[in-house]
Amino acid sequence: MPTVLDRRSLNRATLARQLLLRRADLGVPEAVEHLAGLQAQTPHSWYTGLWTRLSGFRPEHASDLLADGRLVRAATMRSTIHLMTARDAVAVRPLVGIVGERMWATNFGRRLGLSLDGVAELVAEGRRILEAEPLTFAELGKRLGERWPGRDQAAMAQAVRVFETLIQVPPRGLWGRSGRALHTTAAAWLPGVTGTVEPMPVATLVRRYLAAFGPATVRDVQTWSGLTRLAEVLDELRPELAVFADEQGRELFDLPDAPRPGPDVTAPPRLLYDFDNLLLSHADRSRVITPEYLAQPFDPNGPMPSVILADGFTAGFWRATVTKRRATLWVAHLGRPVDVQDEAAALLAFLAPGAEHEIRDAGAGWQALLDASA
Repeated sequence: MPTVLDRRSLNRATLARQLLLRRADLGVPEAVEHLAGLQAQTPHSWYTGLWTRLSGFRPEHASDLLADGRLVRAATMRSTIHLMTARDAVAVRPLVGIVGERMWATNFGRRLGLSLDGVAELVAEGRRILEAEPLTFAELGKRLGERWPGRDQAAMAQAVRVFETLIQVPPRGLWGRSGRALHTTAAAWLPGVTGTVEPMPVATLVRRYLAAFGPATVRDVQTWSGLTRLAEVLDELRPELAVFADEQGRELFDLPDAPRPGPDVTAPPRLLYDFDNLLLSHADRSRVITPEYLAQPFDPNGPMPSVILADGFTAGFWRATVTKRRATLWVAHLGRPVDVQDEAAALLAFLAPGAEHEIRDAGAGWQALLDASA
């Protein structure tokens, strides 16, 4: 019978992989590859995700790499924008692109009404347009509409997005900068990478997931990647993996030498950013998320919460309001106040080094935080 890992054991193992038990002395590219990317559809909040995980991290450590193409923001896992190294983005995108293609077929394909050859021709034209000039998707749809008048412009632009590897180009995403969401092709933005990096085998992607998020079930890996039928892949890998069970008897797969520090290891308070993959990358998220968190009145169309971890589990929320002169970090708890003063003060120093800083208690719950910080 496999060894059973309880909830706290899974929590500590995952926090160790996610560099959340102690800040790591890693360079940004090494950390981003270890984490298999950071979800990064917002231009800047992911910088906090690196600050939370890396010792001595400063914004320019990532921003400079994004400016010169060593890091990129591209649609990869679950067809959402992730911050990845250039070589990982080029290697992973062909493997997980099917997820976006399925979504497009469901939401746009019938609306567009083109044959497979017609879609291929459309994507080729979109590639040509974006390699000549980075554009927003609205601008791309309008340009494609000149060639295919009367067709759904959004559906055409999204076809290019899902069937072609696109990069969202700076200055959007650079620290302290703003810019429109312009896209070009990976071939145009990364000419020295696209011709030298092979697509990543699915077994390698699974191992990378386990290194960053394990131990994990088949459904966990599928939730993170968006891919299906991964039970077959894990069965093939079984001889080289460690196999455990959770408290419900589900098989958990892991790399044999990956850290599993045990349930009693101290987990310091941590402030996660709004789209932190720690909270999004398992089918069963109870290894981190508590019932009190799930009971909150989140608006599906509202802002994503930025979460406080205490003793490794969701214990509250935080929100920062920053101006040139003043930065306030609001804290709300989930039933019991948590001491995050030191971590909050350090985050304010990172987010707004030249401003006056204040930490304020918003009370209990997500809505209290929104009301207090409005």
